[in-house]
Amino acid sequence: MADQNSEVVSGATRRKFLTVAGSTGALALAGCTESSSDDDDSGSDDGSSSDGGSTNGGDSLSGVVEITGSSTVFPVSDTMAENFMDEHPDVNVTVDSTGSGGGFDNHFCPGQSDLNGASRPISDQETEQCTSNDVQPVEFEIAQDALTMAVNNDNDWVDCMTFDEMSQIWREDGVENWSDIRDEFPDEPFELYGPADTSGTYDWFNANVIGEEYGHTTNHEPTEEDDLIVQGIRDNVAGMGYFGYAYYSSNEEEVKALDVRASEDDPCGSPGLDTAKEGTYPMARPLFIYANEEQLQRDEFYEFMRFYLEEAEKDLVSEIGYVPSNADMVEENLQKLDEAAGR
Repeated sequence: MADQNSEVVSGATRRKFLTVAGSTGALALAGCTESSSDDDDSGSDDGSSSDGGSTNGGDSLSGVVEITGSSTVFPVSDTMAENFMDEHPDVNVTVDSTGSGGGFDNHFCPGQSDLNGASRPISDQETEQCTSNDVQPVEFEIAQDALTMAVNNDNDWVDCMTFDEMSQIWREDGVENWSDIRDEFPDEPFELYGPADTSGTYDWFNANVIGEEYGHTTNHEPTEEDDLIVQGIRDNVAGMGYFGYAYYSSNEEEVKALDVRASEDDPCGSPGLDTAKEGTYPMARPLFIYANEEQLQRDEFYEFMRFYLEEAEKDLVSEIGYVPSNADMVEENLQKLDEAAGR
């Protein structure tokens, strides 16, 4: 999404944004995100985002639910928000793509958002930050992703890479040219596009592929808008970048996904829903949402969470580009929800 659009929606409620933007479906599929100003004062002093949260008879709810976090989880939360608001028009659900870490640090743990999407588990440091602000995070696994490494469509020299080769490219002080990886590759410098360091995808890739003993390179174009990563790869023959599978599945004609193998001795695995579910794709990973336990006492937030967890098992998640949760996971999540909410 262009920068001017981000400025239009800064600090705005989701309903106002939808009126400006027009087509809601394009948002989830294209990966466009809303931005939220850090000095947004829409939350109440006690950390509650509700403007009342009362029921207006029957199952009609009112109030505000604020969601921040992972750009990978954003399309799921965005779709859940739209569908929930269709059923409960007096509830306004805002969804901002801030990155997993950016959401925890700047919004969720300070008590300024109700729910944070994350493409990796919450860290001990983030848990401590939340606890210091009397925020108790409740974890729910809602889907699986096949993190995808992509190159330009005109790249005809590579189809599969190992973890070690990707680590050499993406680590700090790593190799600079394609020919440094394999002699038969062209002597051209990499053009790298990827998440910012506030992203859970960045953290997961650094820990699991680059290696914790190395730092992630700063020699790349960082962004929390995954569609911009797609554009960068598409427009540069030597381009390379990584993002959640949903953004690849909605841009399959724009870039070329690489197969991946953990080591030279392993077979190449293709990113996809089936391979992620079967465990044959080495960059499969779980996706999470974290709820503020105290805010689950609010009817509108509790009902939204129940809706989200139940819908996470359905086809809409696979249509977005992720592996849905299964029946056992839904049952476990709903039980955890009721226990956290005291219901």
